[in-house]
Amino acid sequence: MENTKDLTEHTSRAERKRRDSFGMFDGYDSCSEDTSSSSSSDESEEEVAPLPSSLPIIKNNGQVYTYPDGKSGMATCEMCGMVGVRDAFYSKTKRFCSVSCSRSYSSNSKKASILARLQGKPPTKKAKVLQKQPLVAKLAAYAQYQATLQNQAKTKAAAVPVEGFSWGNYINSNSFTAAPVTCFKHAPMGTCWGDISEGVRVEVPNTDCSLPTKVFWIAGIVKLAGYNALLRYEGFENDSSLDFWCNVCGSDIHPVGWCATSGKPLVPPRTIQHKYTNWKAFLVKRLTGAKTLPPDFSQKVSESMQYPFKTSMRVEVVDKTHLCRTRVAVVESVIGGRLRLVYEESEDKTDDFWCHMYSPLIHHIGWSRSIGHRFKRSDITKKQDGHFDAPPHLFMKVKEVDAAGEWFKEGMKLEAIDPLNLSAICVATIRKVLADGYLMIGIDGSEAADGSDWFCYHATSPSIFPVGFCEINMIELTPPRGYAKLPFKWFDYLRETDSIAAPVKLFNKEVPNHGFHVGMKLEAVDLMEPRLVCVATVTRIIHRLLRIHFDGWEDEYDQWVDCESPDLYPVGWCQLTGYQLQPPAPQSSRDSQSSSSKQKKKAKSQQYKGHKKMTSLQLKEELLDGEEYSYLQGASDQESNGSASYYIKQEP
Repeated sequence: MENTKDLTEHTSRAERKRRDSFGMFDGYDSCSEDTSSSSSSDESEEEVAPLPSSLPIIKNNGQVYTYPDGKSGMATCEMCGMVGVRDAFYSKTKRFCSVSCSRSYSSNSKKASILARLQGKPPTKKAKVLQKQPLVAKLAAYAQYQATLQNQAKTKAAAVPVEGFSWGNYINSNSFTAAPVTCFKHAPMGTCWGDISEGVRVEVPNTDCSLPTKVFWIAGIVKLAGYNALLRYEGFENDSSLDFWCNVCGSDIHPVGWCATSGKPLVPPRTIQHKYTNWKAFLVKRLTGAKTLPPDFSQKVSESMQYPFKTSMRVEVVDKTHLCRTRVAVVESVIGGRLRLVYEESEDKTDDFWCHMYSPLIHHIGWSRSIGHRFKRSDITKKQDGHFDAPPHLFMKVKEVDAAGEWFKEGMKLEAIDPLNLSAICVATIRKVLADGYLMIGIDGSEAADGSDWFCYHATSPSIFPVGFCEINMIELTPPRGYAKLPFKWFDYLRETDSIAAPVKLFNKEVPNHGFHVGMKLEAVDLMEPRLVCVATVTRIIHRLLRIHFDGWEDEYDQWVDCESPDLYPVGWCQLTGYQLQPPAPQSSRDSQSSSSKQKKKAKSQQYKGHKKMTSLQLKEELLDGEEYSYLQGASDQESNGSASYYIKQEP
């Protein structure tokens, strides 16, 4: 009887070992994973401390270990995949859990490491001390892990799909390229994207499977488009029939080895399941020398999507009805770093304004008074319950300037992007010099008598340029309204107005290595209706200045934007953050544009129309600038990712 029992246990262990050794269902004959195992006295010299039932565990061949939490205090052995406290790891680099793993890695690093991760290989006897970390540390690791999962679940649940539009289909059908994530330092993962590129392998859900439970398989990145990746399952070689697009930062993409560590099954797709008899050998061969995501990738994604601005914070923001002044507004919601601000006096909370938390349009309470900027005092004399001032350190810092020597003066002429018609660079004048390097700018020929349309730019702003910038860079300069002496010549205009040009040396001439190229796709805010994020294309690059075209719309809706603007995002940003993406205008709207664009519009306005549902055409028509301007077409684009001398000499 005892012999029969021993034989049964031995057979059961052998069966479990057969199934668990590769972490997948052999032959699809069972969907149950037995996570129990018995400890063997000849495998263990010391008892592993018992864990509470509430803590998720993985048992493999008698060894017990917890999920990795991605914190700096934890580490993963590069040889066997063992997770433990970093301080207990071997060597100064803390790459291995024991001396034996370090030596094994050195002698047979690639194949051994890959096989160990795929199998979920347990640590060596010398590494068992790692499991005896205090219970508090284990619980903390689990809490962090659970928090990461919850954040990912919230992100996934909040995603807002765009009916009828797919970035993947749009890019595939037109062979478009997208701007890389590294171009957007303000976006999630913008500064820690790393070496994610074509060829990187990941573990993803296997959708080509008839099993009733969720299983996974390994796929390789075929093409990258922002956050989105075109993936192909391993084993399909040149067959693209099951290729699919997926957001790399989504909760369903994991580094190779995650399934083994998490106790998830790896199952080859049904289409190719009979292609190889030894899938383990196939994967080891395919993955040798390949790259995968960092073990803490999901943790980094979660951390990069934590935003310091919170609801009920009070800020000063530009008054959209009078650009020359600011008003107090309250943060109503935060989505992907974008703030919906409700002006404090709005009782029904419909008078709002959208901008990014790094926008130059928002400031801490008291900013206007400190620099001498006009400010609309609120009728509300007392803060509402729960509202509090946003700390000054949360706002984007501007570069310090030295105004003690030669500096900007009232009446000096320059060229500036018109804040009410962002497709135009206009003749402008400095109307007032404020403190800390801020300037009030007016657009010549279209200023209101009371100066209510003056706009505040900092001296280092990439939206103001010295006289002659447009000419040397072959950009159409918009002359003052009503100016009859055309073509416009700066020399004549300065003489006629008895004015001087602002010195070239006072302007910001830094050109970062931004990485953008003409034709790249991205998601961009329509700054004339800042609650909208649209499908867009980079059509011109003038050093650090980008011309953004909204796909499906006429060129007159284009906008000049700085390469480091927080209103530009990688492809897939809306899906990742749960923001609504505006697809390209349909053909019917394009046809209507051609006729409507020829009609003169009443007046400039960037008034927010609220959340009333409108067609894209209606939105654009209501926001179109009141004047028609012509633009230079066919000029050669000048791409530059470095500093250059792009100003012409001023005529005497």
